[in-house]
Amino acid sequence: MLKTLRDAFKIKALRQKILFTFAMLVVVRIGSQLPVPGINGDFFQSWFKSTTDGAFNFFDAITGGSFLNMSILALNITPYITSSIIMQLLTIAIPKLEDMQREGEDGRKKIASITRYVTIILALIQSTALAISFGRSGYLTEYNALNVICSITTLTAGSAFLMWIGERITENGIGNGISIVLVINIISRMPEDLATLFKRFVFNETVPFGTAALSACIIIAVIIAMVVLVILLNDGVRKIPVQYANKVQGRKMVGGHTSSLPLRINTAGVMPVIFASSLLQFPIIISSFVGYEGGGVWGEILKYMNSNNWCVIAQIKYSIGMLVYIALIIFFAYFYTSITFNPLMIADNMKKQGGFIPGIRPGKATSDYLNNLLDRIVFIGAIGLTIVAILPYVFSGLFQASISFGGTSLIIIVSVVLETMKQVESQMVVRNYKGFLEK
Repeated sequence: MLKTLRDAFKIKALRQKILFTFAMLVVVRIGSQLPVPGINGDFFQSWFKSTTDGAFNFFDAITGGSFLNMSILALNITPYITSSIIMQLLTIAIPKLEDMQREGEDGRKKIASITRYVTIILALIQSTALAISFGRSGYLTEYNALNVICSITTLTAGSAFLMWIGERITENGIGNGISIVLVINIISRMPEDLATLFKRFVFNETVPFGTAALSACIIIAVIIAMVVLVILLNDGVRKIPVQYANKVQGRKMVGGHTSSLPLRINTAGVMPVIFASSLLQFPIIISSFVGYEGGGVWGEILKYMNSNNWCVIAQIKYSIGMLVYIALIIFFAYFYTSITFNPLMIADNMKKQGGFIPGIRPGKATSDYLNNLLDRIVFIGAIGLTIVAILPYVFSGLFQASISFGGTSLIIIVSVVLETMKQVESQMVVRNYKGFLEK
């Protein structure tokens, strides 16, 4: 691994890309510490720490603490992520966008341009809602039009700036710009969270030495097990053999070879967890911003949605909310796979190219076979996702081991790191160097 890094820095072009990416990430972390003008930071942090619903923990984690600091990058790349998801769904629903995507590179550039505009609109809406809410709650030094406009402009510009940095890393760095920015934000919070975790269960004076050692082993074992499970989910594929028949093109005989169709176990990636979490946390976040203090039927419903109440023995009934969360993850795993993977189109393309799955007739029979196989594969992937997603909530409820990052963050980190390693490896293999993924 270290030798590979040394070899990478020996290549001038690759060294420049790595250093450029590192410099951009330093800029991101500096921007995460610069406060928005007109925001009363002390009041805001007191409010954030006093909230017991936990709905903002993941949001603060993916913004790298920018939201807690209420910095100029407080919105971070969340508007861009939301915009990308919206465009991906609309591409399936709107034929014109679907045709645009099939145009190749030019079509993708048009969709990317539309995504940028949608990002700015979403950032403007979110920053306006935040600024007005903060003003009414007393988190602005003075609630007037100037401070509100300044906050809206700063937060929107910060989100647009991060989107620009992500695109520059993709073009001039090692690739995956937006994903790398997201990962560095999550990683920046992990040392503090792990330090808090070890201080509570390992380096606590009230904890006996034997118990502390056992706690340390359990914490490390759980983290390693979750990382391994995420890697297995990310890299696990079911390869379906595809045979191509011989055919004559001009004076040549082509075809007659065997290939494979890879079906990923975790076809939907991290999206089911994000959708499920967002659906449950959205009402809690809105209630917090409008100043709802609980009580009544709606207050009881919010307690079921609150992940801090799950797996707590004293109020075990609220763990029903976690069962709803699990059901949502499984549902969105099937839903997202259904809109991003079309077995009928694959079967038709395979038939046009003279390909077939051994033992399965081309056409509808192949489509039905892929559908049935995909149903089983998606279920396995959804169960794996569910385990990774709920383990932090289980430990938090049973042992009060609360951390801002969880299963979702680990899935994002591992997926992006593996993808980035593969990209660096491909560039090194071209130059006859052994890559990161050397066997």
